[in-house]
Amino acid sequence: MTDTLAASVAAIAAEAGKLAIERWQTDFKRWEKAPGNPVCEIDLALDAMLRERLTALLPDAGWLSEESVDNPERLKAERIWVVDPIDGTRDYLRGRPGWAVSIALVERGQPVIGVLDAPARREVWCAEAGKGAWRNGKAIRTGSRELLAGSRVPADSLPKVDQDLVMVDKPNSIALRIAMVANAEADLVATLRWGFEWDIAAAVLIAREAGASLSDAFGDALHFNTPSAQAYGVLASVPGIHAQAVERLAERARAGVGRE
Repeated sequence: MTDTLAASVAAIAAEAGKLAIERWQTDFKRWEKAPGNPVCEIDLALDAMLRERLTALLPDAGWLSEESVDNPERLKAERIWVVDPIDGTRDYLRGRPGWAVSIALVERGQPVIGVLDAPARREVWCAEAGKGAWRNGKAIRTGSRELLAGSRVPADSLPKVDQDLVMVDKPNSIALRIAMVANAEADLVATLRWGFEWDIAAAVLIAREAGASLSDAFGDALHFNTPSAQAYGVLASVPGIHAQAVERLAERARAGVGRE
C-alpha cells in the first residue's frame, strides 16, 4: 500500500489484531447480546481503541460499528468508518482462527479503503478503490470460472438443491469468506438473511478490487451508510457465475423477505 491514509488504517488494524491475538484462547468475559449473538469483553475493548485511533485519523468521519450505539448523525457524513472489531466472534470464542478485525472507510455510500487483519491466520487483506487488492502484500485476483456447477463454496453443509457445488473450508467470519473469493480460494459466497454493513464493507471492496462481482441476494447493488445499515444477503462470486447464482437463489431470496 502506498497511500498514506490506507497504510495508517492498516497499521491501526494491525494494532487491534495484536491486542486480539494476545487475549485469544485466554480467559475473558463473554455473553450474548441476544440469543445466538455472542460478544466478549475483547470486542468492546477493540471497539473503543479503534474508535479513538480512527477518529483521530479523520475527525470529520462518521462512525458505524457492531459494538457501538448507532448515531443517525452518521447519515449526514460524507465519509464514515464502518467497523467490526472482531468479525467471526464465534470462532474467536471457540479458539478457532476464522476471525478478523474489519475496517472500511466509506465515501458517498461505497467503501474506498478496506482492511481485514486476521492474525490467527497470519493474513492481512487490504484494498483501495481503483488501486487493487492485496493479501500479505501480494496483489490478488479472483478466479475465472464460467460454470456454477462445481463452484467452490465455503460451507459446513449444502442443501440438496446445491449438491453440485463443492464445499471448502469455512471460517466463521463472512468477511474472510468473501476474501477467499477475492484470492481465488473460493468461487462463490452467498447469504440469504439480513446482514449488517459492518460485516461486509471492507471485504466487499477487497473482492471488488480483485475483480469479483458483488451484490445483495437479489443481484442488486450494495450501498453503505444506509439508515438501517442492513442489506438482504450478500453474493460475492467470480464474474462468470454471478448471474447464474442470482438466478438459482432468486426464489429462496424472495421467500426470505416475502416478495411476490
